[in-house]
Amino acid sequence: MTPHPPDSSLDPPPKAHPRRLFWAWWKRQSPAHQDRFATFAPLLSVLLFLAAIITAFWYLRNEEFEREQESVKRDTEIAQQQIRLRLIENQEQLVRMAREVATRAIDLDEFLGQAVSFARERPEVVSLSWIDADQSVKARHLSPNHPADLMRWTEPSAPAASAAEPQPPAGTAAAAALRGEPAWAFAAARDLRQPVYSRPYEGTGSLSVFQVHVPLLDRSAFSGTLVAEYSVESLLRYFVPAEVTRRHAISLLDSNDRVLASSVSREPANSVRSSSGIVQDVALAPSGNGLVVRGQGWRTSIGLIGNTLFWMVVALSALTVWMLLGTWRHMRRRSQMQSTLITETNFRRAMENSMLTGMRAMDLEGRISYVNPAFCAMTGFAEDELIGRLPPFPHWPPDRMEENTRLLQQELQGRSPAGGIEVKIMRKDGTLFDSRMYVSPLIDAKGHQTGWMTSMTNITEAKRIRDQLSASHERFTTVLEGLEAAVSVLSVAQGELLFANRSYRLWFGADSQGHARLAGADELQAGRRDADESVDSFGGLPAQELTEASGDVHEVFVESLQKWFDVRARYVQWTDGRLAQMLIATDITARRRAEEQASHQAEKAQVTSRLVTMGEMASSVAHELNQPLTAITNYCNGMVSRVKSDAIEKDDLIAALEKTARQAHRAGQIIHRIRAFVKRSEPQRQTAKARDIVEDAVELAGIELKRRNVHIRTYVAQRLPDLQVDPILIEQVLLNLLKNSAEAIDNAKLPSSRRHIELRVVPKHTPEEGGVIEFSVRDNGPGVKEEMMARLYEAFFSTKPDGLGIGLSLCRSIVESHRGRIRAENLYNGSVISGCSFAFTLPVELPVPATEPPGVTLTETS
Repeated sequence: MTPHPPDSSLDPPPKAHPRRLFWAWWKRQSPAHQDRFATFAPLLSVLLFLAAIITAFWYLRNEEFEREQESVKRDTEIAQQQIRLRLIENQEQLVRMAREVATRAIDLDEFLGQAVSFARERPEVVSLSWIDADQSVKARHLSPNHPADLMRWTEPSAPAASAAEPQPPAGTAAAAALRGEPAWAFAAARDLRQPVYSRPYEGTGSLSVFQVHVPLLDRSAFSGTLVAEYSVESLLRYFVPAEVTRRHAISLLDSNDRVLASSVSREPANSVRSSSGIVQDVALAPSGNGLVVRGQGWRTSIGLIGNTLFWMVVALSALTVWMLLGTWRHMRRRSQMQSTLITETNFRRAMENSMLTGMRAMDLEGRISYVNPAFCAMTGFAEDELIGRLPPFPHWPPDRMEENTRLLQQELQGRSPAGGIEVKIMRKDGTLFDSRMYVSPLIDAKGHQTGWMTSMTNITEAKRIRDQLSASHERFTTVLEGLEAAVSVLSVAQGELLFANRSYRLWFGADSQGHARLAGADELQAGRRDADESVDSFGGLPAQELTEASGDVHEVFVESLQKWFDVRARYVQWTDGRLAQMLIATDITARRRAEEQASHQAEKAQVTSRLVTMGEMASSVAHELNQPLTAITNYCNGMVSRVKSDAIEKDDLIAALEKTARQAHRAGQIIHRIRAFVKRSEPQRQTAKARDIVEDAVELAGIELKRRNVHIRTYVAQRLPDLQVDPILIEQVLLNLLKNSAEAIDNAKLPSSRRHIELRVVPKHTPEEGGVIEFSVRDNGPGVKEEMMARLYEAFFSTKPDGLGIGLSLCRSIVESHRGRIRAENLYNGSVISGCSFAFTLPVELPVPATEPPGVTLTETS
């Protein structure tokens, strides 16, 4: 039996391959649709790839955020656990100590010994206190680990706690420790009969602290608390592992979210709540006082993903999109090429016709093949009159045919100068004008030269202006040549002398070395370096900051000429665009010599004043020296007598010799100070202290003051800044003022109660002078008459019958040479003059403006 063939209609149709379906769909599309799809398909694939990359980056960033969040949480819990264990351990030790104190197992001295041991081993403890039930401090130990808090106690404790450390006086920060948060913790420990932690508060020196109060219970009777004060910053510093703080920022905050301590020096503003930060808060047990341990982390790889890899992919995708779009635009522009070329040709034709510069094209034989309308307008010839013409051309002047022929041959041979050639052109009406022609070769599409293109510009007006500028330059040069000062201009880049007038040539010749000596070699080299960095090598334009800067003025001594010059220098832009330095040097030799003579005369006056002062003090100095010399004589005579009689022991002899040596040393010191004061020397400013100057001046004036029976009181402020002065000259001013006050008091025959002088040295700050140190000398003498007050500082004017009148004048010169001021005023008691005050100031830089010093040193000499 023949088997029946299977029914093929029951079988499923064969599944078509996706690629076959795509090609079938593609063939059914029109060519326009195919071109459009071929253009945008790569663009679509690039956008899909970019979307995939962004999705992957987003997933990685979320995964990284979760890992960092877990790390911050783990480190925060570790930090909280370390601090918690430390607090529990300390609390157990405090409970044991409180039990011994409550049961009187230890006395006050033993408690202090245990407190010292407890604080030494625990850097976080600021203080350990024993407080009675009435909140009075019985004993306290301050930890040496926190020296800033050691200044809180200044008065001794009550007699009942004499063995304890000093107790805080009323009104201090420690006395306030039993108020506020400490008082609340004390009451809670008393009521609850268990250790209580206070909320954190700000102690002395902006130190954030909190206290733990452990009750002292003796058979359920409350007898006070044992108080340990913790430093929040020390807990964070010593008990948070270093590896945790290296990974994340750990902070301790109070209940008001205020940062009390942090492992970073300064957290960025709003960093805790920033969107890129990860924050984990854990309450700090066992305190339960609002302290929170906060850990903060940042996603460190955001910049790497966001700024490097991600933007690289974005840039590559954008570049691909740009290239695809460029290809599409190129396909569109191909169909517009012909119309664009026509438009461009018409545009160039219109541009050439609108130019004011004449354009002329010639072939290799010199035949004119093209002229633009500007060339025709310049010459007056029509286009058909010029095109096709061979030389000689109709616009050549008849008297310049030979010259123009030579220039044309030079032009056809390609030897025309790059700067152009200047020729005369004749118009059709016979008039002439000056022109400048520039020649360039004409190259075809194959790179072969087909002729020459000449551009012509009318320079008649420019030449006229140039001639006027040349005449003006000659007049200006004539003025410079007649100056008595030396004027020179030097190119900064090449070091070439561009201009020198007659005076410069007379003194330095035509060499640029004279300019360098006047300007200073270092300054000139610096200017050349600035020029190399600031000058555009293509345009030759100097830097704006050099040419617009104000001129430099200085004085230079030229040894070869033995002359002083006042030199004024500045940078200018030379006529060719180069950067140049101009100097104007004026001979000031006569003025400098006059200034030197005046300086020598002032120095002689200073020395003369010192000699006059010491001459007036000669009798007092002799009396002062007579005492040590008499003592030396007595010691020597006594030793000679006892040695002859063999009545002196070795120790007595040594003691007598030592006394003799001390008296000789005293006499030598007196002579040394006098010689140093009257010695003639050049004024020399140096760093000096006001206290040293005052001590030396008072020591010298003490001899005169003793002779006149006048007492002196000296007030010198502490921590005065150093002065930049000549100490001998300032000492001379002080000595002169002290001597004048002593003479005024002595001549007035005042009683002993008014025979004293007050010398004050204090810092001051005034709007006119700024920070200064003021030296003031006040006496109780008769004062100065008002009509003489305005003439006190005149040379050779004196209120004393035998005075020379140079003392106060010289004092004023010395003070003003140090940029200071001196003034005098009478002191009044009501309407009666009760004394006189002379004060002078020396400028300094004071760190904090003040009218009175925080503390002074008081000395009194009679």
